[in-house]
Amino acid sequence: MHLQEKLIAEKVKELVEPVIKSMGYRLFDVEFRPERGWVLRVILDKEGGITIGDCEEVSKRISALLDVEDIIPVSYMLEVSSPGLTRELTKASHFEFFQGRLVRLVLKQALEGKRELKGFIEGFRENILHLKEKDTGKEYHIPFSFIARANLEPEKW
Repeated sequence: MHLQEKLIAEKVKELVEPVIKSMGYRLFDVEFRPERGWVLRVILDKEGGITIGDCEEVSKRISALLDVEDIIPVSYMLEVSSPGLTRELTKASHFEFFQGRLVRLVLKQALEGKRELKGFIEGFRENILHLKEKDTGKEYHIPFSFIARANLEPEKW
């Protein structure tokens, strides 16, 4: 995202997050970007997952708020969605929230000879991801700056 897009996304986040929290949801992310016109994507989460009904309910509430506050200087399409089962983890708060869950990492540089790891998030402190490898149980302490991509992995029940 360019600077202007990031600034608008941050303003939207500040405005809608209290409303979303009061409705019992967690704001996972906000994106504002050009895609066949401008799109404002508000991504929700909650324990047990998000339904279409949840998205509709939140969309109605924040759409009215965004219209009244008028903080976006161009016309845009509002999308309210779930981050999905294999959601990408991009922020420290994502790793903290999903502690104990299985994640697949792609690293920017090899760590002990590995560029890809799959394991359980043991914790995230001081910009270090503590990961227990799924197959071996080996523990890794990975600086956040080493992570090129991280996605939740669906777990078999």
